[in-house]
Order: sequence, then structure tokens, then C-alpha cells
Amino acid sequence: MPARTKVAILRTQPETALQDYGRLFELAGGAAALAPNTTTILKDNISWHFPMPGANTTPWQLEGTILALRRAGFNDLVCVQNQTVVTNAFKGEDLNRYVPIFRHYGVPALYNFRKEDMTWVRYQPKAKMLALDHIYPEGIRIPDYFIGKNIVHLPTVKTHMYTTTTGAMKNAFGGLLSKYRHYTHSWIHETLVDLLAIQREIHPGIFAVMDGTTVGNGPGPRLMQPVIKNVILASADQVAIDAVAAKLMGFDPLGIKYIRLAHEAGLGVGDPREIELVGDDVAGEDWGFKVGYSTHSFLAWLAWFGPTRVFQKLVLHTPLVAIPTLIGEIETDYLYWPLKFKKVYEGWRAETTWGHLFQRYFRTTRSQ
Repeated sequence: MPARTKVAILRTQPETALQDYGRLFELAGGAAALAPNTTTILKDNISWHFPMPGANTTPWQLEGTILALRRAGFNDLVCVQNQTVVTNAFKGEDLNRYVPIFRHYGVPALYNFRKEDMTWVRYQPKAKMLALDHIYPEGIRIPDYFIGKNIVHLPTVKTHMYTTTTGAMKNAFGGLLSKYRHYTHSWIHETLVDLLAIQREIHPGIFAVMDGTTVGNGPGPRLMQPVIKNVILASADQVAIDAVAAKLMGFDPLGIKYIRLAHEAGLGVGDPREIELVGDDVAGEDWGFKVGYSTHSFLAWLAWFGPTRVFQKLVLHTPLVAIPTLIGEIETDYLYWPLKFKKVYEGWRAETTWGHLFQRYFRTTRSQ
């Protein structure tokens, strides 16, 4: 009988987080999942450049993973950042306290949107694509730097207004597709499956370390209510770790299209009954999360899935794309953040133990 796919999950606290990430890495078989003597890309997740709890890779997640990799003999580490039309990578890695960690551990940061760091090359997948070959009829392009290197994804546990949940599979979205990857949103589930198929072709090792110390509930990946859950997860199976996170949040994993499609394509295991959980017992947990709605999510639905999607090419493939881009930036950075979510962040930082830990990262590294 074949071995069941494995997802490791641990309960953690700020005082033990770094050690717990090391134990998590070992429980999930991190060293065996990655090719030895190979550069390993750390792909953090900056959903919002502001330090919104639950939205972004946490500094202890990043540091704990670096320590675990180094202990396992993976010394050639590099972080690759990306940007979106509404997210600034430089601002995000600074405000979320990654930069001092990179400096301390000697981990360079590269940027997939800088020509001096990497080149976008045409790639012809061996696997049959569900959507990307139709979205990009002129050819699928990916960064040449990713080919032949291990990758470790660093997502968080949170909901998403397009895909219900987001995690390891969605984390490839920023790295492998260009700044204008919003073209794919109408086929987002199929796109995530295509990207996983491509990853399995280009990376000799794939692993995911997911932070659920503070998780996000609501119309994410930015506009969420942070909830303390004190869990961390890891797996070599990108589908399985997303399935376990979805189940914890209260969703049926196979009812989420990208998980079901990936499971049916044999790219991983999305059925919780076929997943072996190792570590701490989370049986029966159901957080009852809901994606919910916001003005931003309604406008996004109109653009990508509603009746106005017929105007996508007119707007998104012409200079008119600057209009929705500007609207999105004004909404998130100049309305939602200062009027509501900055206060949410400040409350989390002042009133929770994880917020206190974040503040210690800020205080101890501020002058570096």
C-alpha cells in the first residue's frame, strides 16, 4: 500500500516559535523533499506591503525556516520577491521586517521584475495546460532563475476573495507570472493548477512552510480580520497543505476548485482522508471562516467574473489598465489602510503576544 502524503502541524507560542519551525521542518521531511547541493529559493508572501496580520509571511516564519534549512545543510539560500500592480515589494519586505533577517543570515534578495536579477524566458510545459496557454497564446514566460532550483514557499493561513482560501499553490502566482498576472483572474483556479504542474517540471524540490499563528478571515488576501490560532504547518505536497489549511478554516477542501482540480490531475492530495497528519492533534477543528464581501471584492467580481468581464481586453490590454490600477491603489493604501486596517494592525501589535513578538523584531532590528 503506497505511503500517504504527509502534512506536519504544530501548536506554537512566541517563546518557542523558532524551535518549533525547526521541528516542523523535520516532521514534514523537509530535507528529503529538497535536492541537496542546490540553490534554494525562499518565496515569501507579501499580499500587502503594510504589515497586516495574517496577510504576509511573518518574520519568525522566515527566520525559523532559514534556521531549519541551514541546520539541514541547505546553505545556498536566496529570497526572490515579486510585485503586483498594488503591492510594493521593497516597502513590503521593509515594513514586515524581512530585510534585517536577510542581512543577519546573509540571504540575498533578488527581484523577478529586475532585468539585472533574472530574465523572463519562454517556457513550453510538458504537462497539458488548463488555461495558461490560452491566456498567453504568444507563449508562457517564466523567470529563468527559477529553473533548476529548489523552492520553499512561505504562505500564511488565510481566506481569499477569488479562491476561497490561499496558501502554497497560490504562492507560486507571484513568482512565476509577471506583474500583469491579473489577466489570469477569470481562470484563477485553472491557473494555479497549471503553475503547480510547471513547478514540478522546473524545480528539483518543492516544499511549503505555512504560518497560522495569526490567520486571516474575510475578503482576503488583505482586507481581513486577524484571528490568533497558534498553529504552523509544513509539507512537500502543495495540494495537501492547502487542503489541511482549508479544512481548519471550515471549508470542504474538495469543494474548492483549485484543490479539486489539482487532486484530480494527480499533482497532490486534496482529500483529507488520504492525508497523514503528524505532530499535534487538530482533529475536529473548524474555525468557521467566511470570505464575506467588501466594495473592493465586489468591483473585482464585476471585472473578472461578472457581466462586465467582456470589457477585459479593452481595459486590461491597453493603457486604460492604469485606471483600475489607480482605483485599486487608492482603495487599499489610502482608504482601507488609514481608515480601518492600520488600527486593526496597531491593536494586534499592542494586545496580542504575536504582536508583541513582531514589535520585538522591529525594536531589535530597527537600527541595522
